Amino acid sequence: MKLYLLLPLLLAAGCNAVKTSNLPAHSDQLLKDVQTLSSDAYEGRKTGTKGAEMARNYISKRFKEIGLKSFPLLNSYQQSFTFSGIDDPKILGRNMIGYIPGSSSKVIVISAHYDHLGIINGKIFNGADDNASGVAGMLKIAAHYAKSKPNYTLIFAAFDAEEFGRKGSEYFVSHLPIDLKRIRLNINLDMISHNDKGELYASGTYKNYQLKNYIVTTIPDLKILFGHDNPKLGIDDWTEQSDQAAFNNKNIPFVYFGVEDHKDYHKSTDTFENINQEFFINAANGILEIIDNFDKDRTVEKVFREKLQSKRR
Repeated sequence: MKLYLLLPLLLAAGCNAVKTSNLPAHSDQLLKDVQTLSSDAYEGRKTGTKGAEMARNYISKRFKEIGLKSFPLLNSYQQSFTFSGIDDPKILGRNMIGYIPGSSSKVIVISAHYDHLGIINGKIFNGADDNASGVAGMLKIAAHYAKSKPNYTLIFAAFDAEEFGRKGSEYFVSHLPIDLKRIRLNINLDMISHNDKGELYASGTYKNYQLKNYIVTTIPDLKILFGHDNPKLGIDDWTEQSDQAAFNNKNIPFVYFGVEDHKDYHKSTDTFENINQEFFINAANGILEIIDNFDKDRTVEKVFREKLQSKRR
């Protein structure tokens, strides 16, 4: 995973041409996933809409192609839930959950929300960076471990209704298809494709500083930064600002990968054309490498166990 050949890249028929200079091989599916999910046809993927259903169908198809297993308790990849909205007392949301069994029954949950803002005043808010990018990155990671058995059992969770206040992830941690005690770590991907400085934040180490030892990457043009996780920062503390909050509230360590807000954040201009493709590919490869650090180092289990024990005292 650390060395990639360079070659021209052509997306599947029907997709717009993509600039391919200096992009690694095997990035075509990553870009195809984010481009498809953020296309106008998906109408911004707002929870409870046709666009959200199309996104679920696409994610389900990709889960099957990759070879993810579904939990018997769910009887499919879908985990349905309802919640109250401002204008609708009963909104139906659906998480998409699959897993790859590892050598151990201990679990790392890799997550990304697939919903976005939908159509506002006639404009489609495509949500390419927020958060088709995170879903595409998660699918890339799943495809890697489907071919290379992990030590930890890996759950892949595409959450719904994050934009409604993280309803999907909150439901998931309260209605787990496994015992909560098995979960050692949450890796959450939310906005990983839009930065012109090569900067990707890894938040979550302020509370669990030992995690820093594993958050290293050999990707040359990717800068991993720490921060946005100190409670004293107020609104600049990201801990409660995406789906990792649900895990943190259950005292599960997390690493949240994302970029700082940019000019297209929560705007109709958050489109595939405006992401930074080279940065996105570097970020996805770097996150995969970091997850591999966690998965392959046997001593990390001792770190997780000590942290969980200290929280119970």
